[in-house]
Amino acid sequence: MGLGNFTHKMPELGRQYNAFTQECFKEGALSQKEKQLIALGISVASQNEYCIIYHTKGCLDQGATEEEILETIGVTAAFAGGAAMSQGVTLVQECITDLNQLKQ
Repeated sequence: MGLGNFTHKMPELGRQYNAFTQECFKEGALSQKEKQLIALGISVASQNEYCIIYHTKGCLDQGATEEEILETIGVTAAFAGGAAMSQGVTLVQECITDLNQLKQ
């Protein structure tokens, strides 16, 4: 679905986009965990539900703790206001709960 379907229909553009994002998220001066936390903050600030879910999972996959994720939400809310806080206290926490249950 989604990006996979787009990549199937537009293979070169999809390949280039995937290569670009993979390069952006490679370990560097910032760890992959830090990059996922930044991406989550941007996703919450921009109210992008799909990316919120994707990057919450990315944070957990990279070993971020719930405290680190919630602290990221707090910083995001300081800049993006109440809408960011409401996404953080609902969707992000629901994702953490659901993803942790899948691990069990």
